[in-house]
Amino acid sequence: MNQNLIIHGAKTNNLKDITVSIPKDKFVVFTGVSGSGKSSLVFDTIYTEAQRQLIETFSAFARKRMPKLSRPPVDEIEYLATAIMIDQKRLGKSSRSTVGTVNDILSYMRMLFSRCGEPEHLPQAMFSFNLPDGMCPDCLGKGQVHKVIVEHFVDFSKSLNQGAILHPYYKVGSWMWKEMIGSKLFDADKPLQDWPQSELDTLLYAEEFSLKEVSSDNFKKTYEGLIRKVERNRNLKDEEDSENNKQSIEQFFEDGVCPACHGARLNERSRNIRVAGKTIVELSALELDELDRFLADIDDPLATKIVAKIRRILGHLIDIGVSYLSLDRPVATLSGGESQRVKMAKQLDCDLTGLLYILDEPSTGLHPRDDKQLIELLYGLRDRGNSVYVVEHDPDIIEAADWVIDIGPKAGKHGGTVVFNGSIADLKTADTATAKYLEAFQNPPHRTYQRRSAVDYFEIRDATVHNLKHVSVKIPKGIFTCVTGVAGSGKSSLIHDVFLNEHPEAVVVDQSAPTKSSRAIPVTYIGAFDLMRKELAKRTGEDAGLFSFNSKGGCPTCKGAGSVAVTMGFMDDVRMTCETCGGSRYRQEVREIDCDGKNITDILAMNPSEAYEFFETKEIRKKLQALIEVGLDYMAIGQPFSTLSGGECQRIKIAAELYKKGNIYILDEPTTGLHMADVHKFMDIVDNLVNQGNTVIIIEHNLDVMSRADWIIDMGPEGGNRGGEVLFTGTPEDLIHCEQSYTGKYLKL
Repeated sequence: MNQNLIIHGAKTNNLKDITVSIPKDKFVVFTGVSGSGKSSLVFDTIYTEAQRQLIETFSAFARKRMPKLSRPPVDEIEYLATAIMIDQKRLGKSSRSTVGTVNDILSYMRMLFSRCGEPEHLPQAMFSFNLPDGMCPDCLGKGQVHKVIVEHFVDFSKSLNQGAILHPYYKVGSWMWKEMIGSKLFDADKPLQDWPQSELDTLLYAEEFSLKEVSSDNFKKTYEGLIRKVERNRNLKDEEDSENNKQSIEQFFEDGVCPACHGARLNERSRNIRVAGKTIVELSALELDELDRFLADIDDPLATKIVAKIRRILGHLIDIGVSYLSLDRPVATLSGGESQRVKMAKQLDCDLTGLLYILDEPSTGLHPRDDKQLIELLYGLRDRGNSVYVVEHDPDIIEAADWVIDIGPKAGKHGGTVVFNGSIADLKTADTATAKYLEAFQNPPHRTYQRRSAVDYFEIRDATVHNLKHVSVKIPKGIFTCVTGVAGSGKSSLIHDVFLNEHPEAVVVDQSAPTKSSRAIPVTYIGAFDLMRKELAKRTGEDAGLFSFNSKGGCPTCKGAGSVAVTMGFMDDVRMTCETCGGSRYRQEVREIDCDGKNITDILAMNPSEAYEFFETKEIRKKLQALIEVGLDYMAIGQPFSTLSGGECQRIKIAAELYKKGNIYILDEPTTGLHMADVHKFMDIVDNLVNQGNTVIIIEHNLDVMSRADWIIDMGPEGGNRGGEVLFTGTPEDLIHCEQSYTGKYLKL
């Protein structure tokens, strides 16, 4: 009999010194209202301690070269297993990493083509676009090249001496400018618009040739056309080029498909090898279920074992609901939910047992139709002798759990306790918010809604982006429209790639961090912190700059970040609390400044309601009120964005826009991270936005959100090539009668 995992005295974040026993080798769901402490328990306590203890098992030699990770604030954790986190963190930014590479399918495909390819057998490396043997020599295996935008690169009204070449490398007086002028090929004082075409072609596009007039016996000088040269150098640059350098020169370039390989990434010889009549490029472009069907017909004895292995991994991906992806899809283009499902499929091919799998809302991005497949995969991980711990709000996932731990009763300082720990059967008789909403989900009361009507529309005509099949549709103005459909059906293509392109003024509120700055906190993003510092300066007589951790008041050790980053090499970087300031971000003398019994650290630890009472300025209070209205009153106003969930980030963005009128709001799966009780509060926010005269468009799978919509656009019928059509437009009441729609079958009114 397996011993339970037992946590003694967990105090992470808002956890109130909890002790809890959690079954092992079971599928356990952790639930509770947003901000209740679920993540603090599962990720910040269990997973963090498992990671720390794993590093402690390394040799002394290895540990000396690695940071000593801080132990989470917990007295003890008994019977802790090796933990694997399957989160929604993107799999990478590199265009070289694809669905096929991260799941090793392309490695087996290369083996298949090296053994069974026709008309010749090539080494396996010849089929890798990441290796010199196989990559296209023109784009170096990227499939795309950087092409110069001529009108951004050259000002034809100027001469070379006047700065006609706008690229910073050719700034007048620079080394490369002097080299160009020193070639003695051009009249540097004549405006380029007066040059003959032949000279312009030489200046910009000439292949490299020797400059006899300026060469010597010891040093041969050459000239190469400027555009040809900068394109070649830019395409040779590593993808991980510094962000500052990218931003300074990216205005001169646009991405284009490589003219040599036409985006295939491989060299010509490798592109011409076929198995069963198809090249590896053609097979990589097929949707995963199409590829599976193709491989099923291969009967070459040399291919039997390889094909079986490929189809096994493909089966996991298809079962988990991403059959519409292809092997050549860059992982940088996957959503958080898609990234998580691809990671999960990889783990399903792992033979290790006795592990602790920790998942963060695996239902994100899944249509209710696909919940059953996800549940079966979670059962698969469990049945192989592993513990599966899932943070989740989806009623179907909670219903399927072996065990449920409900954290609450409310959020922030009003949460942090275990309000239920038991079986799903016992949960249904408990008195918790989760139990209440599960009952409502299973036996929904008949509700009627007052639908708003539109008098005008935005119109999309003949859209063909990605999988959209000449879609024409009207989106109502001034009401709440919900765009639905199974994963990969074309929802995001329709709204993000078509509608947003036509209406760039729309406010996009997704779940990414509100800003790239790691220093930002909620009150900086909503524009309240500058006002707060001014009021603090007035009330204390001190310089306002002292209350800025990015300026005079910042800790000298961490430069106001509150933590320092430690590179782990083969693992994700770890941020460790700054020992000098204790994570407060401020230097000691600033922390000693008193304002009515509070210092700056105390103030940033306040929740919005507490800060509302502390500050007197009307504009500050208005901005804090917005945080309260979007349901973030439990959150500290100085909480780092890195510690916030996607749902919390999204609500902060909404708070910053809350009192504006006449806007178009696009919200992408806003219920991610929200408990069922919080969804109803969120919908009140949406109603307020619409009532103030805004247009709200939400991409969503949540049935409660759909039922509250004024108008629904349902995409489908399936994902990928079998999607991309508008199945239905109209009210939720009419959608339930649409036979083609999966959404209509699940929607209950």
